[in-house]
Order: sequence, then structure tokens, then C-alpha cells
Amino acid sequence: MAARRMFWPVFSSTATTLAAFLPMLLWPGVAGKFMSFLPITVIVVLTASFVTAMLFLPILGAMMTRLFNGIGGIFSRKKSTEPAFDDVPEIPAFDANEIKGFTGLYVKALGWMIRRPLRILLSAGLVAVIIINLFSILGKGVEFIPEADFEQAIVFVRARGNLSAEEKLDMTRQVEKLVLGVKGVRSAYTSAGKSGGLDLGPSMGQDAPRDTIGQIFLEFNEVNSRPPGKEILEIIRKKSKSLAGIFVEVKKKEEGPPTGKDVRLQIRADNYDNLLATVARIRNHFDTGVKDLRDIEDDRPLPGIEWEMTVDREEAGRFGTSVAAVGGIIQLVTNGILVGTYRPHDSDDEIDIRARFPKDERAVSRLDTLRIHTPRGLVPLSHLVKREAKPRVNSITKIDGMYSMYIKANTAEGILADTKVKEIGRWLKDQKWPDGVTYKFRGADEEQKKSGEFLAKAMVGALFLMFIILVTQFNSFYQTLMTLLTVILSVFGVLIGMMVTGQTFSVIMTGTGVVALAGIVVNNAIVLIDTFNRFRDDGADTFEAVLHAGVQRLRPILLTTITTMIGLLPMMLGANINFITGSIGTGGLSSGWWVPLATAIIFGLGFATLLTLILIPVLLAMPEVLRQKLASVSSFIFRRRTAGHVAGTQAAE
Repeated sequence: MAARRMFWPVFSSTATTLAAFLPMLLWPGVAGKFMSFLPITVIVVLTASFVTAMLFLPILGAMMTRLFNGIGGIFSRKKSTEPAFDDVPEIPAFDANEIKGFTGLYVKALGWMIRRPLRILLSAGLVAVIIINLFSILGKGVEFIPEADFEQAIVFVRARGNLSAEEKLDMTRQVEKLVLGVKGVRSAYTSAGKSGGLDLGPSMGQDAPRDTIGQIFLEFNEVNSRPPGKEILEIIRKKSKSLAGIFVEVKKKEEGPPTGKDVRLQIRADNYDNLLATVARIRNHFDTGVKDLRDIEDDRPLPGIEWEMTVDREEAGRFGTSVAAVGGIIQLVTNGILVGTYRPHDSDDEIDIRARFPKDERAVSRLDTLRIHTPRGLVPLSHLVKREAKPRVNSITKIDGMYSMYIKANTAEGILADTKVKEIGRWLKDQKWPDGVTYKFRGADEEQKKSGEFLAKAMVGALFLMFIILVTQFNSFYQTLMTLLTVILSVFGVLIGMMVTGQTFSVIMTGTGVVALAGIVVNNAIVLIDTFNRFRDDGADTFEAVLHAGVQRLRPILLTTITTMIGLLPMMLGANINFITGSIGTGGLSSGWWVPLATAIIFGLGFATLLTLILIPVLLAMPEVLRQKLASVSSFIFRRRTAGHVAGTQAAE
């Protein structure tokens, strides 16, 4: 009987939960790949759980019942007087005043509330408004990825100037010595020279500044034997300020989808000079007009000059020489003229043999004293070549035919990137920019918006699938909308959780928790409404059916809710339980990731369950209450009209 009665409610509950997670399988991009394991795991495990609950548990229950009855029959010869299934009354009579304990208080309160639905609904609406206003005041803001401890980091050693490889190595060694003296650093792997010398993957090596001369990859000690990773990086920043001519930038390893620096502003223009001027203007605002920014950089060419040599072909032809001959003379001062190659016996590669001036003669000014042999004699090189110093440009980036540059920065400790992005965005809108110049925030801000938009669409898709399932189950639009109301109630619970715990709303983790709640909280409403419908089909009136359903479903709803919350509590507290060693720890490397998700589900489920036990019965009884009040008003109006008609007739007589 239990399997027969609860099959469709359990099936609908499972199907609605699966409907909440199915759209998450379509999450695009790196963030979607990162989060795909969660919906896959939930879908597989929940499907197996449904099969276990509806097939194996009834069989196991029957076997255990026969076993215990057989054992009891050995010690007792009394004939069983238990009624058969058909004799069990569908609607047991009860008096609300006779029920004791917590259930009795609930029934008495419910009996009062279902008679006053408008008051209860207005009170619920007032609570929702208060929560929203409190969150706007006490909320900690929005972020893309939650903060968590880390065990790896990278140090970028930055310096400017025409430095040799040995000079870059010496500067990097100074930083390496400083870093190894910081408590908590276990090892350091150093590379000096060209920027990007370490192959650390997209989560570490990206966003290396242009003036990087060395990189130091750090590994920290075990979590419990060192300060938090943020403190270690802050110590490195403070100590490195005393190094003359060296700027040190530290960056933690990104455990989630790589987004680079906190603020990444892309500027595009159809004119290179306009682009340079715009980037310089915005960079100046970053430096002087925006507080709490650090590690600021941009993609403009590094300071320096390059000599542009232009051969006067007409003049060279007049003297009977060629551009190649003039270029050979210039090469004697610079890289040298290739005269041959040589392959040592212990190498597979050939070595160039070049002829050029002695080291002390390799200067740009030497070009002014050189002469070139021509059929007309020696001619000063300066007579044939025009030399001009221009700003050095290492590379030019174009995207979709437009010149492109980035301005990047990190935020100070405790400052949300979203806050600074909004502040900078307001300033950009108030400024006037040259024609053809556009800008867009990339990185974490772009991924945050994409993930937020997808999760909103996933929520709509999940609600649509749930709507179809619930309409099929209840055959009632009103009861379906009542059930989906619990999803909205859960969101207010999530906001309460964010305020109570002081957490920041994480788009990728808290948002996932909200979508997951959509499939979890409706389960309580489904079993409550299904029980109400069963009692109504058995002939009970509306109020009696509501009270009976509340009494029967109170304990199962509270048990499933409390056990779910207890199961997620260690995750919310960041606890790590080792059953092998019998130890409990807190603050693991990955625990910080799941704290927002667990917090959202615990508070959202608890708040939604509390209101479900109140609002769903009130809404179930509301049509009958309104019908009775409407009938009472109609009867009153009819009596007044009848009395007035009788009085008028008597007066006429």
C-alpha cells in the first residue's frame, strides 16, 4: 500500500529534481565544463536512489516484516488482531485539541491560519520585502568564484631597461632569496629571461606582464602547518618593496575557470594613435582616480626606441651602389654579416659565423663615420642612409580588424572586483571618447555575466519542465503554481543565509545552489498536496483534508528536510572528516569552494520548508474560504434586498 500510494509523489519529486539539474548539462564554456560533474553525479545517483526506494526497499521491508513476525510467533501463540489493509480507515478521526506536543501546536495554529488566508499571504509578502531590503543593505556583494585557500602561486619579477640575461638572472635571484625566507614556502622553481619562460598552463602563466624578466613558481607547505595563502602572498609583497629597480607581482593559482586579473578592460579602435591616447587616459585614471587597485598594467609598448634606417635608392643609384651593399655595412655595426656556418662534432645544429666590428665599435654613432666603396670612390654612409629614432613597438594586436589593447589590475584584499568594475564602468560612460573607440570588460566580469545569464535561463527551463511534470501529476494549474511558489520562497532563504553567514553571493556556486533548490524544495509541496488530494477523493471536506494532510506529512517533511540540512552542514562549515584516522579538520583547500553552495541549499531549504508547511495548506484552503465568504456576502445582500422589498410592500399597503 505504501508503494502504491507514494509511487507517483516520489516519482514526481525525483523528476522535478532531475528537471532542475538537466539544463545545467548545457552550461557552455570553461565554467560549464568545470561544473558539469555536479549535475552528472546528481542525475545518476538520484535515478539509482529512485529505483532503490520504489523497488528494493518495499521488498526488503516485506522480508523483514515476515522475519520479525516469524520470530514473534515463536514466543507468542496469540492470534493477530491487526486489521487487514482493506480495514484501515482512510481518514482517521481526530480532535485537534487532543493532539499533544509539537504536532498539536502545529495543527491548532494551522486551523487558525487556514481560515484567514489573506492575512497570512500579506504577512508572507511583508517578510519577503523586508528580506530584500535587508539584503540590499547588509549584503556583501557579488563575485564570480568564491575565495578558497591555495597551495601554489607564481611570482612575476618585473624590471625595465636593456638588460642582459645575466642581469635578469641576478634580479630574479634577489627575489628568489627573499621568497624562500618566507614561512610556509616549501619550494620555488625559477626561470629568468624571456617573459613566459615557465610553462605553467592557462591558470598560472597567463597575464604575465610585458616587462616580466623572471618567474618563480611556489609551492606551499601543508595547510595546517602554514599561514593562509593570502597572508604568505601579502608578506612577499611587503618584503619586495625594498628591492630597488624591481617590481614584484604575486598571483595565486586559479583553481576554477581561469579568468586572469580581477579587472580586465579591453579597448578597441580603428586608429592606432587614438587607441594609444585612450589607453593612456584610462591608465592614468586607474593610477590616480580609482582606489584599492594594484598590479596595474596595460598593453602599450614598453618605453624604448628603435632606429629606422631608410636608404635613399635614388642617391645610391647615382653612386653606383645597391641597397644590399648599404645594408651589409650597417650589419657590421649590429648583428654582423653571415659569412658561413660551422657544425661542432658534439652538436647536431649549425652555428652561424658572422663578421662584425669589435665590441667597442658597435655603436649607432659609428654609422656617422663609416664610408662605403662605390665606383665613384668612398662615400659617407650618412649621405645614403637617413636614420630616425622612433618609439619601439614589439607587437600590434588586431581583433576583427580593430586595434586592441588591455588594461588590467587586481583589487586590494577584501575588495570585490565587481564593485570596482561598476565604479570604472560609470566613469567610462561619463567620458567622451574619440570616434571608433569601444571598450568592454573581459575576464571574471565577462564570465560572471555569461554564467548569470545561463543560470537564469537554466532556472526558466527547469521551471518549465517542472510545470509539465506537476500538471501531469495534479491535473490542476492552481496546485502546480502553488508548488512552484516554493521555489521563489527558497530564494529568500538563500538571501537570509548570505546575510547570516556574511558570505558574498557567488554567481557560479551560490547560483548553482539556487537552481538545485528549485528541484529540492518542491518535493515537500508535492507530497503534501498529493495527500490532500487523496483525502479529498475519499470524501473529506476541504478544511478536514488540509488538517489531516498537515498531520500526516509534518513528520516526513521535517525528517527529510532536517536530514538534508545535517548532511550538508559539514560542507557549509568547511569540515573534513577522515573516517580512517578518526580526525576532523576545517578549512581544506577545496572546502571553500562548496561553502556557498551548501549554505544556499541549507538556508533555502529550511526557509522554504517552514513556509511550505504554512502557505501550502493556507493556499489549499483559500478557494473554499473565499467561496464561503462570497456565499455569505451574497446571502447577506439577498436578505437585505428581501427585507427592503418586504418593508416597501408593507408601507404601500
